[in-house]
Amino acid sequence: MSRVIALLLFLAVSLPSHAEGFITRLLNKPVPGGVAVIELGNGTAAPQVRYQDKPALVIREDGQRWIAILGIPLTVKPGQQQVDIDGSPRSFQVQPREYRAQHITLKNQRQVNPNPADLKRIERELAEQTAAYRQFSPNQPSNLLFDRPVEGPLSSPFGLRRFFNGEERNPHSGLDFAAKAGTPIKAPAAGRVILTGDYFFNGKTVFLDHGQGLISMFCHLSAIDVKVGDQLGRGDILGKVGATGRATGPHLHWNVSLNDARVDPSIFIGAFKH
Repeated sequence: MSRVIALLLFLAVSLPSHAEGFITRLLNKPVPGGVAVIELGNGTAAPQVRYQDKPALVIREDGQRWIAILGIPLTVKPGQQQVDIDGSPRSFQVQPREYRAQHITLKNQRQVNPNPADLKRIERELAEQTAAYRQFSPNQPSNLLFDRPVEGPLSSPFGLRRFFNGEERNPHSGLDFAAKAGTPIKAPAAGRVILTGDYFFNGKTVFLDHGQGLISMFCHLSAIDVKVGDQLGRGDILGKVGATGRATGPHLHWNVSLNDARVDPSIFIGAFKH
């Protein structure tokens, strides 16, 4: 009898970890700038989920239960957050995470304090890019464990509090890869090109829609090798590493956005460190 009780206790402890699927284990990092995975049950139809009044990515994990994958903005404070599932609220917890500071010196003072003409251009470009981040296509992403877009060491991590010439600006919204100018940049997952441009801060830039509000942005490119409307497969070349825009040297800056929240790309390549 004692052996039976021991077995039942073992199963009670072990079942939750076995029930948790690969995608949940990979992506569930519920911190500011992270990702929360919410279980939705085993219904026949996908539940409709909204977070901060924006539609969320919903997939069926392991061919069984539905899950919602939510991007948590960096501005969210640790504590309780609420998500809407088929019109009903549900709470989840956001854990704390500390981000360090980065001090950068720029020779071009206009890239720290733009002049009035620059500000008009920046405003126009920001509206264009914001609209791209907010696109929500119905197709599901081809994969959620992404490939690295370039080979090379990670340099500036996501979430850094950035100071340009001693003045604080927006936190680092992506992940930087140290790579030589001209290095080919690959699509980390299949997607459709929804925006390209040459922007004041970002330089030559490509936006790739992976599906259901999951968007990648690649910037500071030396060359763009795709056009809007192109459908890329995983591993297809979209451009080359450069140092255009506000950059101190050649590197790739890669953003990942979920439900219009910029989140830590390291989560999607299995490199997240709390």
